[in-house]
Order: sequence, then C-alpha cells, then structure tokens
Amino acid sequence: MMGSRVRIVFLLLAFLFARAAEPIAAAAPAGSRHLTKDERWMNQRLDHFSPTDHRQFKQRYFEFLDYHRAPGGPVFLRICGESACDGIPNDYLAVLAKKFGAAVVTPEHRYYGKSSPFKQLTTENLRFLSSKQALFDLAVFRQYYQESLNARYNRSGFDNPWFVIGVSYSGALSAWFRLKFPHLTCGSLASSGVVLAVYNYTDFDKQVGESAGPECKAVLQEITELVDEQLRLESHSVKALFGAQTLKNDGDFLFFLADAAATTFQYGNPDALCPPLIKAKKNRKNLVEAYAQFVKDYYIKKMETPPSSYDREYLKETTPHDSSSRLWWFQVCSEVAYFQVAPKNDSVRSARINTRYHLDLCRHVFGEGVYPDVFMTNLYYGGTRIAASKIVFTNGSQDPWRHASKQKSSKDMPSYIMKCRNCGHGTDLRGCPQWPFRIEGDASNCSSLAVVNTARERIAKHIDLWLSQCSKPSVGYGLCLWLRSRGEISDPVLLFSIDAEPGNRGLVVHPLGKSGKRFGLDVLEQTCVGTWITCLCTLKSR
Repeated sequence: MMGSRVRIVFLLLAFLFARAAEPIAAAAPAGSRHLTKDERWMNQRLDHFSPTDHRQFKQRYFEFLDYHRAPGGPVFLRICGESACDGIPNDYLAVLAKKFGAAVVTPEHRYYGKSSPFKQLTTENLRFLSSKQALFDLAVFRQYYQESLNARYNRSGFDNPWFVIGVSYSGALSAWFRLKFPHLTCGSLASSGVVLAVYNYTDFDKQVGESAGPECKAVLQEITELVDEQLRLESHSVKALFGAQTLKNDGDFLFFLADAAATTFQYGNPDALCPPLIKAKKNRKNLVEAYAQFVKDYYIKKMETPPSSYDREYLKETTPHDSSSRLWWFQVCSEVAYFQVAPKNDSVRSARINTRYHLDLCRHVFGEGVYPDVFMTNLYYGGTRIAASKIVFTNGSQDPWRHASKQKSSKDMPSYIMKCRNCGHGTDLRGCPQWPFRIEGDASNCSSLAVVNTARERIAKHIDLWLSQCSKPSVGYGLCLWLRSRGEISDPVLLFSIDAEPGNRGLVVHPLGKSGKRFGLDVLEQTCVGTWITCLCTLKSR
C-alpha cells in the first residue's frame, strides 16, 4: 500500500508538471481592462446554409487559460457582439471563471473588427451578416476549440462542460445558442439579452422618461421642443452648437441628441445628465446651451461617440474607417428593427424620430429590399416566449433595452431585474456605472450593492447546478484518462480520489485505503460529472 501511495504522488506530480509545460495565456496585469489581447485565428465558413458554397474567411478569437482547471474544467464561451472585439474583457466574468476554474474563449462576430469576409461592405456582400449565420459560427467555433483542447491533451472524443455568456445583442445570441444548440452548452447567461425583435420600440423612450424621473424628464422634453423650433429657424447654427454640423439630415441630428440622453440611463450615469440640467433650469440658464455642453463633454468627448456615426451619408460608405455602425444598422434594418420611435404622447425624444425616419434611413443606406421582418425573427426564436431551458436572464431596472428582454421567470429560465437607480445595461457583469469600464465588474458604486450581489450569487448557483447536471467528465476524470493512457489503471480496486476544488488550480489527493469503494471505469464515466465532483481511479498492482 505504501508503495502504491508513493507511485500515486509521483504520477500526480508528473501530471501537474506536464500541465505546467502547456502553453497558456499570460496573466492579465493588475488593473488591466482585458484578460488577454493575444489574437488567434480560425477558418470559418462564409455561408452555413449552402451545401455548395465552400468559401471561408478568417475569424479572430481570444483564449484565456490562467484559471482553467485543465484538462477537464469548464469552458466559458463569451460572445462578442456588434463591435470590434479587441480582447476578453476583465469584467465580472473573470471572477466567475476563477471561481469555477474555467477557460474563457471569445470569438469575434462575423464582419466586425478584423473578422470581415469582404473588404467592400456593399449591401450585396452583407447578405451573410445575420444572427442565424453568427449562431452557426459559434457552433463551429465551439467544436473547433474543443478539438484543439483534445489535441492539446492528447485525447479524443472528450467534451468539456461549456457555458455561454453574452451581454445585449450577444446576450440574445447566448440565449438563442442554448435554444438552437442545447447539446453544445450546459446553459447560458443572457445579460440584458434583447431576445424580442421590436418594430416600433416606443418602450425605449418611455423607459428613458421613467428613469429620468418627473423633474429631469420635463427639462428634457422642454429641450426637445426648443431644439425642434430652432431647427426650423436656423438648423446649421443649432447643429454647430452641439458640434454636429456635419449631420445634414435633421432626423439624424435629432436621433443623435436623443441617444446622448438615453445612454446615461442605459449605462448607469444619470447624475452626469439630470442634476446639471435641473440646476440650469432653476437658474434660468439657456437649456439648449446647457444640453449642448453635456453632449460635447460627455457623449462626444468622454464616450468617444463621433456625430458621424449617425450620419446616413457616412453609414452609406462601403469602406468606412469604423464599420461597426454600418454593420449594426444592417442588422437593424434587415432583422431586428428596434426602431426607437417617439411614443404618440409624452415623448422625451422628438416626434420627428418616427417609423418613416427609420425606414427612409434603411432605404437610403442599403437600398430597396432591405426590410426588418420582425414577425419572422420572433417566429424563428420565440421572442420572450423562447422555448428553451437553463438560461439566466438579467436586466437593470433603468435600462431602456430591458423591454426587449425576457423579464419574467419561467420554468428552467430564471429572470432577475436588478433594481437600483444606476442599474443599467449588463450590470451583473459590468458593475456600476456600466460605463466607463470597471475592473472585474466592480459594483461598489451601485446604489444598491446588495441587489447586484444577490443577482450574482443566483447566477453562480445556476451555473454551478447546470454544470453539475451536464454530462461532462470532470477534471479529475481527465487525470484518470491520462493515467489509463499510461497503462496505470485497472479495475476494480480503488486506491484514491482526486478533487479539483473551486478557486484552486491544483489537485488534492485523498488516499482511501481500505475504506474505498469499488468502481469500474464504466461507472467512473457515469459518476465523474460537474466541475469538482470527486473522481475515482484505480491503479494496477505491481
């Protein structure tokens, strides 16, 4: 028995040294915004729905393995959405990855950033840009990366437990991925996941007014009336006052101004907008000038939002410097709409931002024939009646986008609304405020820290449960497979168990001696599931 135990320790050390020799991502510097920015590439199919089109493009992705309990620990697939993806964000997902010993991988969305199949983003070339194609990209990437892990650890047919995470549009993709590919993920987190395509999204503006509160809402409405009047009298001067004289179309300008206010509530910064405007009102200052100062200082300068991103002439360019705006507008105009139109009554934004404005913009930028068939999109995915399981939906109470998400819990799909005055878009992962970026999703500035922490605890419990229910062998089982490949395992004498504990990258050996039970490898494969369930191995006697 003593000789066997010595050999156990020797084999375990050999395994851990082998693990240490594997290439893994460098640790993120303290306070870094990204866990990693090291680019990796794979070949992705251009059209997943054509059996005869075999064209491919290069898709960028990122991996972070510092917290991974290799070889069998979970893999968190963080979906990158409607923008360039320059790395894996160091938000609250990093805390979850550390807790569960997970690898984190992030593929860039097709067409965005460096993952574009075409240099010219013509309407014809954009026909392969859709959520449906993106979901198949994720499925192919998931299989590709799993195979790369198996090759790295010299095994075949092994499946790590996977969990999918996304925020906003990528939150919707996360939910839809679980819906369409339930066999490829143990569950999903849809943070502010906008799963409901909406044609006339009047609830967006209504939520802006509700989040602003009566006093601030009244000031914003007065500013809207004043700007509308000044546009009719002298449009160039009022646009120049906001630093947006390049926006020739009045509708584009008004949409730009409406977004500037909405983003403060969306990203948990109401104090950047309301107190200065209310003060200006009380002091009888020029409200248009006060709002113009906010737009220039906060929205244009701090949030780095160029007015050109609202310019329909710029959006029409097929080789823009920043392609994200054109690309997202194509998805809006062809699939999900989310037309942020003014409600008939009590609107904060200008009544000139209506359905006709959006349809004209779509037609001007992409030509005839591009139209958002919202009915078919919701028919395909289910909208808020999505018929899936093991998806967590989360939303911030002040977020105008929450009305396009699933806000009511249903069987196997819990939904949590974090209620606080600066709980907005993706609060559970981003903390408060949601902009600017907060390391590890720091929630210390949330007006109700307890609310956010409670939601995070519930998310972790669901991840824990669903990973444990997912029929994927544990990290300990991976070691057993490694021992078997070396001819060290036979049935059925049990000598030890191996635990991979949460937050511990190492392994703990527990010799069982005579108290051990007898398990064959067939039972072992059925038993070792989840992320840190004890794994049972046997050794050959010599």
